Amino acid sequence: MAEQGFWTHAQRSPEKLALVDPTGREWTRGDLLAECNRIVHGLRALGLERGDAVAVCLPNCAEFYTLYLACLQAGFYLTPINWHLAGPEVAYIVGDSAAKAFIGHERVAEICRKAVDEIDFPKDGRFAVGRIEGFRPLSELTQGQSPDLPADRSAGTVMNYTSGTTGKPKGVKRPLAPKEVEPDLIMQMMSVVWQMFGVSPEDDNVHLCGSPLYHTAVLVYSGNALHLGHAVVLMDKWDNEGALQLIEKYRVTTSHMVPTQFHRLLALPEEVRNRYDVSSTRCMIHAAAPCPPDVKRRMIEWWGKSIYEYYAATEGGGTLVTPEEWLKYPGTVGRPWPGAEIRILDDDGGDIPVGEQGTVYMKLGETATFEYKGDSKKTKTNRVEKDGTIYFTVGDIGYLNDEGYLFLCDRKIDMIISGGANIYPAEIENVFLMHPKVGDVAVFGIPHEDWGEEVKAVVEPAEGVTPDEALTEELLAFCRENLAKFKLPRSIDYTDTMPRDPNGKLFKRKLRDPYWEGVERAI
Repeated sequence: MAEQGFWTHAQRSPEKLALVDPTGREWTRGDLLAECNRIVHGLRALGLERGDAVAVCLPNCAEFYTLYLACLQAGFYLTPINWHLAGPEVAYIVGDSAAKAFIGHERVAEICRKAVDEIDFPKDGRFAVGRIEGFRPLSELTQGQSPDLPADRSAGTVMNYTSGTTGKPKGVKRPLAPKEVEPDLIMQMMSVVWQMFGVSPEDDNVHLCGSPLYHTAVLVYSGNALHLGHAVVLMDKWDNEGALQLIEKYRVTTSHMVPTQFHRLLALPEEVRNRYDVSSTRCMIHAAAPCPPDVKRRMIEWWGKSIYEYYAATEGGGTLVTPEEWLKYPGTVGRPWPGAEIRILDDDGGDIPVGEQGTVYMKLGETATFEYKGDSKKTKTNRVEKDGTIYFTVGDIGYLNDEGYLFLCDRKIDMIISGGANIYPAEIENVFLMHPKVGDVAVFGIPHEDWGEEVKAVVEPAEGVTPDEALTEELLAFCRENLAKFKLPRSIDYTDTMPRDPNGKLFKRKLRDPYWEGVERAI
C-alpha cells in the first residue's frame, strides 16, 4: 500500500489544506478529492476508457488540478495545451492526441471554438470552465456524480506536446503502468524527484506555482507536491511583488521557477524586496534556461541557500546542483542524479574529452521510455546508441569538468559562427543582464558578407530607461570591458517587450528570422 499519493493523503486527512487557487479560495484535500472523483465518474459515463485522452486548454485554475488528479487515477492521458496558441494550433493537438473530451476556458473562448469547429469535435465531449458558446458547462460533467473513489482505478499520465519550432508539435507519449498497479504507488515513485532535492513529505511544506501549468515541469513539480501531501498556492500569472506577498503569507517552502523570474524579482526596488519575509524558503528550484551567474549569486544572497537547479527535458534527464555545489563551481547545472548519465559527443557521435565543448546527451533510462506520437523518425533522430545504452539530446552545447559537473554553453541552433569562431549568445546575454539599465536581452547572429554572421543584440530597457544613442554607447562600453572583441555586438536594437511566453521562454527566432529571409544559415 502506498504511503504517498494525493488520494491516500486526502483519505487520511481530508481536512488539511491542499490548494489555494488564484481567486484565493482554499481547497481542502477532501474538496479536491471529491471533485476529481466526480470527474472520473463523469468521463466514464461519457464513454472514456483506460488509455483514452483528455485535452485541456486552461489558464491556471483549480479545475486544471481536478482534471489532472482525475486522469491520473483513471488510466487516462491528460494533454495540456498552451492557451496562447491560435485556434488551428489547438485543433491540431486536440485531433492528434485523439482526445475524447476537450475542456476549454472562457478566457480563450474564441480560440477553443475555432479549434473544435475546425476538426468537428463531438459536441457532447466539449466542456467549458465558464461560458463558451457550443460547449457544455464543466458542471454538467460532474452533476449527480458520486464523490466516492471510482472502482477499477489505474494510473494515468500526462502526454505533453513539444513546442514544434521546426514543424508540427509532437506528443511525448509514455506507456501506462500495468493496470494492477495502484495510482498512489506510481505517484509515490514519481514524487521521489522532490526527495532528490532533500524535500520530504512533510505536511508543513507549501509550494508556490507562478508559472503556466501547461508546461511539463511546472505540472510535474506542483503535482508531485500534492502527492507528497504539500499544499499548493497557485498564481493566475507571475507577479513579482505578488509572489513575495504569497511567500510571506503562506510561509512558502518550495517552488519551480525560471531565471527570468529571478531577474525580474531582483529588478524590484530594494525597499520593496526588503518589505517581505522570505525566510521560509527551503528549495526554490529553477530550470528551463541557463541562469546568469550574477543573477543566481544575488538570489542566494537574498533568499539564502534555498536556490537549487536541475537540467532535464520532457524526454528525460538529467542533472541537479545544490546551492553549496554551485557556489563551489559557479555556472554549473550539476552532476547526473541517481540513475542518470551525461555524455558529451561530437557530430559523429564520438566522445569528447573533459573540458571540451560538444553536444550534450542524456541517458534514456528504462522508466523514461517514450515515443513522439506518430513520428518514429523524430523519435530516432535525436538519439544515439553508445555501449548498448540509448542517449538523447535536445541540442544543447556544453562540457564536463574533471569532477563530472556539467556546464552549458548554449543551444546549438542559437550558436553564432563568425569568421570561423563559435560564439555562444548566452555568454553575451549574461553580461548585458549585469547592467542595471537592461531589463531583458536577446543575442543572435545576423548575416555578414565576409564573416558569415555578426553579433546582434536586442535589448528591452529597464523600467524608466530611454533607449537612445547614449544608452547604446554605454552598453557597448560595458560589453568591451567584459567580453573578448570577437564576441562584441556590432549593433543594438531596442524593443518594448521581449517575445517570451508566460513561463519565461524566449522565442528568439521571432527576432532572428526576419534578418535571414532569403539567406541560408550555416547552422
